[in-house]
Amino acid sequence: MIALRDVVKQYTMGGQTVKALDGITLQVQEGEFAAIVGPSGSGKSTLMNIIGCLDAADTGTYLFEGQDITSYTERQLAAIRNQKIGFVFQGFHLLGKLNALENVELPLIYQNMGAAARRRRAMEALEQVGLSDRVKHRPNELSGGQQQRVAIARALATKPAIILADEPTGNLDSRTGREIMTLFRQMNQNGNTIVLITHDNNVAAQAKRRLRIEDGRITEEA
Repeated sequence: MIALRDVVKQYTMGGQTVKALDGITLQVQEGEFAAIVGPSGSGKSTLMNIIGCLDAADTGTYLFEGQDITSYTERQLAAIRNQKIGFVFQGFHLLGKLNALENVELPLIYQNMGAAARRRRAMEALEQVGLSDRVKHRPNELSGGQQQRVAIARALATKPAIILADEPTGNLDSRTGREIMTLFRQMNQNGNTIVLITHDNNVAAQAKRRLRIEDGRITEEA
């Protein structure tokens, strides 16, 4: 599905050069559920941004579904983001003026999908996450866990090749966090490829595969 080879990303801060990623080599196969765990400042968010085509490496190679996208333009990367990647963030990123169904429909609008097909796809996604009875509710009428389920439905609606989840339980209490992780496991059992970024070892332990990132370098955990 994805393959990074010798990826380096540097930033200049206060006149000093900091290597956020220091020669990362990583492969994720179709159907995997992988967690990348590391403390704050380890490079995990930078790695997610590169995997998600939100940023580009300084050096190294990135293959997405066998295609070398290392030198893609921003327009080409945007097409991959919109069509191939589903994002789930810690902060939900729902629009408050839209109800659950409308929030899930948003990425399908960007794909120029017709209204009827768009609504059908969004409803299917909301049913997958157990929110078919909350489709008309706005974010402020939903609990934190329900908002995250809407965000997951939005990611699922485009039928992406891969789902990237950045600290998806970070704003949730422990019980709701466990429910969300159960949902991710179910999604993986249904065939979704998932890469989850977290600082929480307990969350990472629920993935089928765990990788640890520290000081911009990555290692596989048993």
